[in-house]
Amino acid sequence: MSNNKSDYSADNIQALEGLEAVRKRPGMYVGSTDTKGLHHLVWEVVDNSIDEHLAGHCDRIEMTVHPDQTMTVKDNGRGIPTGMHEKLQKSALEVVMTVLHAGGKFDKDTYKVSGGLHGVGVSCVNGLSSYLRAEVHREGSVFEQEYRKGIPQAPVAKVGNASDTGTYITFQPDEEIFETIIFKYEILAQRLRELSFLNRGLTLSIVDEREKEDDGSFRSEEFHSEGGLVEFVQYLDEGRTNLIDEPIFVSGKREDVEVDVAMQYNTSYSENIHSFVNNITTREGGTHVNGFKRAITREFSKYGEENGHFSKLKFKVSGEDFREGMTAVVSVKVPEPQFKGQTKGELGNSEVTAIVSQIVGDILKHYLEENPKKAKQIIGKVVLAATAREAARKAREQVQRKNVLAGGGLPGKLSDCTSRDPIESEIFLVEGDSAGGTAKQGRDRHFQAILPLRGKILNVEKALEHKIYDNEEIKNMFTALGVSIEEKDGERVLNIEKLRYHKIVIMCDADVDGSHIVTLILTFFFRYMRPLVEKGHIYIAAPPLYQVKKGKQSVYCWNEEERTEAVQAYSSNGNESSVKIQRYKGLGEMNADQLWETTMDPEERMLRKVTIDDALEADRVFAMLMGEEVPPRRAFIENNAKYAKVDV
Repeated sequence: MSNNKSDYSADNIQALEGLEAVRKRPGMYVGSTDTKGLHHLVWEVVDNSIDEHLAGHCDRIEMTVHPDQTMTVKDNGRGIPTGMHEKLQKSALEVVMTVLHAGGKFDKDTYKVSGGLHGVGVSCVNGLSSYLRAEVHREGSVFEQEYRKGIPQAPVAKVGNASDTGTYITFQPDEEIFETIIFKYEILAQRLRELSFLNRGLTLSIVDEREKEDDGSFRSEEFHSEGGLVEFVQYLDEGRTNLIDEPIFVSGKREDVEVDVAMQYNTSYSENIHSFVNNITTREGGTHVNGFKRAITREFSKYGEENGHFSKLKFKVSGEDFREGMTAVVSVKVPEPQFKGQTKGELGNSEVTAIVSQIVGDILKHYLEENPKKAKQIIGKVVLAATAREAARKAREQVQRKNVLAGGGLPGKLSDCTSRDPIESEIFLVEGDSAGGTAKQGRDRHFQAILPLRGKILNVEKALEHKIYDNEEIKNMFTALGVSIEEKDGERVLNIEKLRYHKIVIMCDADVDGSHIVTLILTFFFRYMRPLVEKGHIYIAAPPLYQVKKGKQSVYCWNEEERTEAVQAYSSNGNESSVKIQRYKGLGEMNADQLWETTMDPEERMLRKVTIDDALEADRVFAMLMGEEVPPRRAFIENNAKYAKVDV
């Protein structure tokens, strides 16, 4: 770690414009005012500390969630400069904290590479917080300044002496701005774990003072990785069976662009490529992912053809065949990244494609030459993938051909709605014929369709693609929804242009079997219809667990706590004998009007929208819960059992 701290001073801070618009249009700066936007505040503060690490001046970041939902992020970097800013005639700390687009990131000599949200950074967090305190340890002193809604309450003051360096930011999100100000431990911990893999040697920790463990200590975790992306891939593939014993690792630098890649082949049938630019997740990929895919296809094609591995195939091997059963992390550091869109979902720098392709290609070529046994295993997997893809294509065509011959292809079990407007139409995927019949009676047939599903659908995590088209329930879902898997530019894509319902509701019993069926259906949607999830079309119904009655009075309860409260409310003089409790073991036990009233009526029902806040973690969990490996699944259940609760 560098000890040279003199190269970062007040003169490095450049102010571009004011802060006024942040509170007026918070969505423009943090994406939204919901839970996602709330947590984005944390990432902006953490990003500043990460940038100090990338510059070689920080090896520890500590996060603490306090009982009143204030958050503290502390690092041991150089500390934000506190000297007088020559142009604005105020402390550089105050400039950084109160002026939008002010900071060292705009000075190439201060930070070669940085993340953050277009440089709005910590000033944006300050503007959207009811209270914020900045404490800086620097040059042997402790400096402090407090703010309310972005407004300094006093000048920067020296409040003590310090033997260390670093920045401590404590803030409380403004409840006038955000819909909720409750931080979620799982979201925070998962991102810190991710950052530890992406930044080898950096230690990140979280302490949650809102929750105590059995031994009386606060819930906490610490993350540190020396293996970096190799450990990242191994973590992601914990629930899968590896094809090769160690991930392939690529590292190189060209034209100031740093490229790090780790890739592992497994026995699954899914492709999972996760990409990052300057530690920022790029969900839509971009030029760095294009370069990676280009190198994989080029080098494996060349190796397979030169060694006669494809000679017996009667069809051409496509790019996606080389990536089936692959888990990869592609991380690049780019001095001046160009992103498409405010959310930084896709990298646009055209020069990065060739750089990544060349670096990955060179190392992959040597790997294949030096590891012929492993190369043969991978190529064998590729040949199987190509054969299965061809079989899947034929199976899909057969299903679609039968649908056309059947005159439209809608499954016989589907009770369709009369509306033909997809925006207002919704379909319920209902567990069992009995519950399906009740739902059909209770629905509003104008806009609600019912498709009963018999038993548990196929576990697609363990099945070849062409096998799923033999499953009657999955075929029915494809045809009822009106979507299809097509090949475009050598890639399989889901065509949702003819989606017949914009709201797809999974409705199962509120028991263990029902939860298993929900997980099977969600696995299917995640692996084969992910755009429906990403575009917010998938929901889970929340039927009640109990009905508590006394005389003509009754109330529905969705968990044990509500049931206890209802019983107490209906009990006179502590006498509970007159209170009747009905436990709904399944949807079929409800009358049609009860099912409508509690679970299907848009005015009264509670639906849980399925979103993918973290596709990377979702992929890992689906593989763990539904894959072949038992030990990781058992460990996951044991570690999370104490946090399990009914979510309504």
